[in-house]
Amino acid sequence: MRVAVMVTTDKVYHNREWHYPYREDEALGGHDPYSASKAASELVIASYRDAFLAEQGVAVASARAGNVIGGGDWSEDRLLPDAVRAWQAGRVLEIRRPEAIRPWQHVLEPLSGYMALAQQLWARPELAGAYNFGPVPNQAATVREVVELARSAYGSGQVSYQDDSAGPHEAGCLTLEVAKARVTLGVKPRLDLARSVRDTLDWYRAQHQGADARALCEAQIAAFEALP
Repeated sequence: MRVAVMVTTDKVYHNREWHYPYREDEALGGHDPYSASKAASELVIASYRDAFLAEQGVAVASARAGNVIGGGDWSEDRLLPDAVRAWQAGRVLEIRRPEAIRPWQHVLEPLSGYMALAQQLWARPELAGAYNFGPVPNQAATVREVVELARSAYGSGQVSYQDDSAGPHEAGCLTLEVAKARVTLGVKPRLDLARSVRDTLDWYRAQHQGADARALCEAQIAAFEALP
């Protein structure tokens, strides 16, 4: 093995609730067990890279992706899958923290970034390290903005926005600095938020109407690869 790309999450950073985008050299940490576990995995990755793998000629990088959306995700407690399930069933979508800010991106964005990272590491192992993948910082958006884009793309759907203080703790603001991936790897976002949400809802709508899921994915991949 010469290259390994380990995918964690944008939740690895010690969140200070500021609008400053987090860079790869920011402090790691987590208020909740999920975030803490991912920060811990980053420490494990770095320790194995520095203590053993680098001297064996294995280039190891960690990839910290922003909030990912895209057709085919049916996980529970995820914004757009929950929206699609609710609207297809004629139910009201309940949103707990509508003003929370996140670095939303279509799933094909980080996936293409991971491939570029692995390719670059093969030729230049000195690039091993941590990389953020997400939209440019000023393109981060609130949950409310994403829901309204989704409702517009879907064409209908009821939403109930709740009090921000309800439920377990969640970060209010999280944005990523992605300059390292852009400068070092040549990776830059290709889809804006509106297009990302529209493509996602188009996938769910077509699949619900009987289209083949694999064919839908392949068509969206081909369209993505054709973008400049």
